[in-house]
Amino acid sequence: MLVPSGYVFLLGPISFSGPYCQHNILFQLDGTIIAPADAEAWGSGFFQWLDFTKLVGITIKGSGKIDGNGAVWWHDTPFDDPTKEESKLIIPSNNTMQTSLPIPALRFYGSSNVTVTGITIQNSPQCHLKFDNCIGVSVFNFSVSSPGDSPNTDGIHLQNSKDVFIRSSNVSCGDDCVSIQTGCSNVYIHNINCGPGHGITCVSNVTVKDVIMHNTMNGVRIKTWQGGSGSVQGLMFSNIQVSEVQIPIVIDQFYCDKSKCPNQTSAVALSEINYQKITGTYTVKPVHLACSDSMPCIDVTLTDIQLKPLQEQYHMYDPYCWQTFGELYTPTFPPIQCLQVGKPSSSTTQSNYGQC
Repeated sequence: MLVPSGYVFLLGPISFSGPYCQHNILFQLDGTIIAPADAEAWGSGFFQWLDFTKLVGITIKGSGKIDGNGAVWWHDTPFDDPTKEESKLIIPSNNTMQTSLPIPALRFYGSSNVTVTGITIQNSPQCHLKFDNCIGVSVFNFSVSSPGDSPNTDGIHLQNSKDVFIRSSNVSCGDDCVSIQTGCSNVYIHNINCGPGHGITCVSNVTVKDVIMHNTMNGVRIKTWQGGSGSVQGLMFSNIQVSEVQIPIVIDQFYCDKSKCPNQTSAVALSEINYQKITGTYTVKPVHLACSDSMPCIDVTLTDIQLKPLQEQYHMYDPYCWQTFGELYTPTFPPIQCLQVGKPSSSTTQSNYGQC
């Protein structure tokens, strides 16, 4: 399929659905595809704009653009839940949490051997590029462009997907540059320019390497709801350069997107989290590691952490740790003295919780 250069095509919600399609389809995007400006034109029951479902071997490449025309959604639609299905990462035992589904500009579902390269997605209603239940994903030389104040506009959103390689891309958006959520494993992120945005959020068996973040809310962040179960483990953040980032390193097991959330004792188990060579400037606090009383974070290691305040004369917050256990392999700047060496002495063990 060819979208030729020099043309702009207005397109409503559409799904390209398998599984009986030919394998290894090429979608050559050199022109521009634009969404309707009127939200009512989308109709009801659509949770994505361009949808590719149950395909084996699908490549979208070219020099063109996908324009989600998202301003009408940002200004007129009350998205109450900015967590983008995060409740499915941590589902409370009472199952009372209500969510709003993300509305991606481009979504792949139940597909394998998926490649996206060369194109730009801009101004999506919510997340720009989403992979759900996919195996074998490659994204490179790809761009996202949306204002920093556009709500819930993740750059790349992964869910229930594995064997994912994201590299050599530029992501500017109003939420997470890359959001990695429930059921994801074997994800490798390399050479990403992130910002503005909220940073990179992760789950398990993930490597984030050679990333530049500028003027983002967070750098590398792990966030979970209270009241969940399962585990987050095997994360590596390496060679992350931050500039004017509010909080470069974040673990938040008390995440709440409302004005008030109920306290709950159960929590996701966090372990084997490695931070290596994270350097640059921050504007609020260098490190914030807030772990659960009932399920402390263990095996958290920090190596070659060099974070300086953007403006020395202004008061900045010191590193913060709560129930975080691990080891400092090298001296850090500033000193992260709040990290507790070794293992927690509590009788509660993370082995009591199964993996996601």
